[in-house]
Amino acid sequence: MSMQPHRIDPVPAETAHVARAAFRKGNLYLRLRDELGSLYADEQFADLFARRGQPAEAPWRLALVCVFQFLEDLSDRQAADAVRSRIDWKYALGLELTDEGFDASVLCEFRARLLVHEAEQRLFEHLVEQLQQRGWIKKRGVQRTDSTHVLAAVRRLNRLELLGEILRTVLNALAEQEGEWLKQWVPIAWFERYSQRVEEWRWPGAKGHQEQVMDQIGQDGLRLLIEVWSESAPQLLKSLPEVEGLRKMWVQQFF
Repeated sequence: MSMQPHRIDPVPAETAHVARAAFRKGNLYLRLRDELGSLYADEQFADLFARRGQPAEAPWRLALVCVFQFLEDLSDRQAADAVRSRIDWKYALGLELTDEGFDASVLCEFRARLLVHEAEQRLFEHLVEQLQQRGWIKKRGVQRTDSTHVLAAVRRLNRLELLGEILRTVLNALAEQEGEWLKQWVPIAWFERYSQRVEEWRWPGAKGHQEQVMDQIGQDGLRLLIEVWSESAPQLLKSLPEVEGLRKMWVQQFF
C-alpha cells in the first residue's frame, strides 16, 4: 500500500455547523481540532508506506483515531464505527457527515506498520510535545510516552472482542440446534454476558481488569467445550462448524 500525502482541508462547513449545535458547551475532540489542528501530517509517516501502489487512508487520520481509540478504550471495530457515526470524531478528523469511514482492519494494519518500522514512539511523543507547548500538561524532566504499551493495550481489546464474539456465535448456534439441552446447564450469567454483540461491550480500561475479562471468556469457552463433549450432549453438536472453530481457537489461545 502506498502513501500519497493528503491535503488537510478545513472542517467541512456542514460538519462544523452540526457539531457546534450539538456541543454548545464544548467537547474534547472539537477543542483538539480547534487548538491543535490536524495534529499530525501524512509526511510524518511517509517512511511507513511504499512510494507507488494503492493509495492508503490518510495516515494523519489513522494516527488520530489510534489516540482517540486509546482514550476511550475502544476496539478496532468500535473505533471504526465511531468514525462513521460520531459527529465529534468527524469534526476532529475533518470528515463530511456522510463519510463512510474505513474498515476496522485498516487500524490494525496501521499499528502493525508503526511497530515494524519502530515508529510507534513518534505517534505519542508528538502528541505530548504539542500538549506541553500549549500548557495542557506539565513538563517534568525527561518524559517518555510508552507508545508500545498503548498499542499493546489496543491489541488486547481486539483479542478480547474476537474471542468473545466467537463464543457468542457458538452459543447462538447451539441454541438453534439444541436449545433445551443448552438451557439445562448454561449459567444464568451467560445470558447477560453474551446476549449482545461483543463490539457493544464497554471494555475495562485497566490491563488487570482486561486480563480478568479474558480469563472469564476463556473459562466460559472451556466449560462450553466440556459440556459439548460430555456423554449427555447430543452427538451432532461436536460436528458443528462453530464448535470446531471454538475448539481450535481455544487450543491456540489458552493451551
